[in-house]
Amino acid sequence: MTRTGCLLFMAIRPKDIGNYKQSVMDFDNLHQILANLYQEMLPLCGNMIGIAKGLAGLGALFYVAYRVWQALSRAEPIDVFPLLRPFAIGLCIMFFPTIVLGTINAVMSPVVKGTHSILETQTMDMKEHQRKKDELEYAARVREGKAWLVDDEVYDQKMKDMGILHAPEIISMWGERLWYDIKAWFREVVRDFFVLLFNAAALTVDTIRTFFLIVLSILGPIAFAFSVYDGFHSTLTHWLARYISIYLWLPISDLFSAVLARIQSLMLETDLQQLSDPNFIPDGSNGVYIVFLIIGIIGYFTIPTVAGWIIQSGGAGAFGSAVNKTAAKAGGIAGGVAGSVAGNVGGRLLGR
Repeated sequence: MTRTGCLLFMAIRPKDIGNYKQSVMDFDNLHQILANLYQEMLPLCGNMIGIAKGLAGLGALFYVAYRVWQALSRAEPIDVFPLLRPFAIGLCIMFFPTIVLGTINAVMSPVVKGTHSILETQTMDMKEHQRKKDELEYAARVREGKAWLVDDEVYDQKMKDMGILHAPEIISMWGERLWYDIKAWFREVVRDFFVLLFNAAALTVDTIRTFFLIVLSILGPIAFAFSVYDGFHSTLTHWLARYISIYLWLPISDLFSAVLARIQSLMLETDLQQLSDPNFIPDGSNGVYIVFLIIGIIGYFTIPTVAGWIIQSGGAGAFGSAVNKTAAKAGGIAGGVAGSVAGNVGGRLLGR
C-alpha cells in the first residue's frame, strides 16, 4: 500500500474504488522509482573518491606537518593520537559507499521499517471500518426505501416494474436520482482535486528528499576531504547531521500519515455508531474528509522542519521555512479554488 494515497480510502464511494486504486498504484510506482533512483545513483560517489583522496592526502600532509613543527618549536612531545584523525577520514573516503553510506543506511533502515509498519497497521484498521460503513450506509438506504439511489440494478428493476400509470412517480424518481448523481459527481470532482494535490505534495517532498540524499552521497567524499583541513573540521559533523536529518523525512512522513489515518479511523468509528441507529439516514457528505486532505497537504511540507527538531542541521532549515510559506499559500489557494468552484456550481444548480 502506498504511503500517502491509502489515507483517502474512506472518502471513496464503492463504485469509484477501481479508479482510485489505479491512481494509488500510479503514485506508488513513482515513489518506488525514486527509491530505485537513489540506489542506482549511489555508485556514482565512486567517481569522487579519487579527487577526495587527493584533497585529503594534501590536507593530511599540512595537518600533520603543522602539528609536528609546532610541537618541535615548543620543545614539547609529539601527541600522536590527534594525528590519526586525517588517516581515519582517509579510510572513510576510500571505502565511502560501504563504511559511511552503508553504515548510516543500515542503522536508519529499522527506523523506516518501524514507522511504515505503524502506518500499515492504521490503514488496515481504517479499511475494515470503511467496509463496515459501506454496508451500514446501504442498509440505511434500504430502510429508507431508497436503495435505488445507490444501486443501479435496483433502480433499473424498479423502473421496469412501473407502468405508464406510474408516470409521475417515475419522473419524481428520475429527478431525485439525477440530483443525487449530480451532487455525487460534484463531491467526486472536488475530492479528486484535493486527492491529486495531496499525492503531489507527498511526491514533491519525496523527490526533494531523494535529490538531497543523492547530492550528499555523491559529493560526500569531497566534504570528508575538506574536513581534514583546519577551519573545515565542522564540515564532517554538518554533513552527517544533514544526511541523517533528510533521511528522516521518510519515517516522519509515515508517522504523519499514520496520525491522519488514525484520526480518520476514529471518525469512521463515530460514523459507524451513528449508522447503527435505525433512525439515522446518511447524507453522503464527505466535507470533513476534504478538510483533512487540506491539512495533509499543508502538513507534508512541515516534515523538513520536524526533522530539524530531531537532528539539528544547518542549511535545510531555510528550505524548510520557505516550504512552510509555500505550503500555507498552497493551502489558501486550494481552499479558495474549492470555495469558488462550490459557490459557482452550487449557484448554477440552485438557479435551475
